[in-house]
Amino acid sequence: MSFKCGIVGLPNVGKSTLFNALTNSSKAQAENFPFCTIDPNIGVVPVPDSRLDKLVKISNSKKKINTTISFVDIAGLVKGASKGEGLGNKFLAHIREVDAIIHMIRCFDSADIQNVNPDVNPIRDLEIIETEMMLADLESIQKRLDKKNKKNIDSDQIKALETALDCINNNKNFSILGETFSDKILVQTGLLSIKPKIFVCNVDEKSINNGNNYTKSFINKYGDQNTIIISADIENQINQLENEEKENYMKVINLNETGLNKLIKKGYDILELETFFTSGEKESRAWTIKKNYTAPKAAGEIHTDFEKGFIKAEAVSYDDFIKNDGWVKSKLNGKMRLEGKDYIVKDGDVLNFRFNTWPQPFHTKISKKT
Repeated sequence: MSFKCGIVGLPNVGKSTLFNALTNSSKAQAENFPFCTIDPNIGVVPVPDSRLDKLVKISNSKKKINTTISFVDIAGLVKGASKGEGLGNKFLAHIREVDAIIHMIRCFDSADIQNVNPDVNPIRDLEIIETEMMLADLESIQKRLDKKNKKNIDSDQIKALETALDCINNNKNFSILGETFSDKILVQTGLLSIKPKIFVCNVDEKSINNGNNYTKSFINKYGDQNTIIISADIENQINQLENEEKENYMKVINLNETGLNKLIKKGYDILELETFFTSGEKESRAWTIKKNYTAPKAAGEIHTDFEKGFIKAEAVSYDDFIKNDGWVKSKLNGKMRLEGKDYIVKDGDVLNFRFNTWPQPFHTKISKKT
């Protein structure tokens, strides 16, 4: 499972600069005029995980495979986008395809970079984007609940759409949808307003550690739980350096963590994701799953046959796997467990699945153990 985050915001707030930094590329146009990103750029980024590096050493793996995150740079929206202003509905449609939305908010002054509004006001800018997404949702709901289309929607979907419509019309919090309906139903609605959100305050270099008056006013209104302070320009500079130079530069500017790591952690948090590992001589690999996945569902992330024919999971916690130097000693020292279909996979579990396969049952190991 890979998750996809769409970077949205008004024109010239730094979306494409951040995208280029996160994906270590220059595929997104980052020019000083509105709508320079015409089609969404997509970058697939390996998720850094020091645990995986240690597993490779312990198992003497020939290959290391990180799990991934996809970033989508979506063109700048403007007031009236839901009615076709700017680049309009085409880009609202692109937002529907992502798992989470990264709201890029301008929190810096610059006479050199155009602003579509007369002044810098992060709260107003976010309200413009969220209003356009809500209006797009309203139009979508009304069309789907029309008598002609309603007959093609199941009853749970209708209830969810009617609840969302009530939230919009009566200014209610969309959180009621998450409390009432399953994730599957909510995803099927395709509504923009209920997607998990990360707020990125894009600041200048002098504000990367403590923020500024713009970030303080924003956090005062929206809180800091899903808010991250990043300088897209600094991130871009960091990613153009070699590893040693990168570390030295980060020390000089007193930056403890890259924007990529901050976004990944926040993305895992709001989407309720976690990681399990497979490790052997052939490869060590990280896999992303939703929290509270059972062992068979986790096995299904590797291959559907693993889930269908699931028998047992050989499981070792990451810490025990490292302390016992791999599979063999983990088993000898009683740290390897055999888990059944009801086992809830934990973050950091190192797993090997036993499963049946037609025409006859047998045990298949993902990779040769050490």
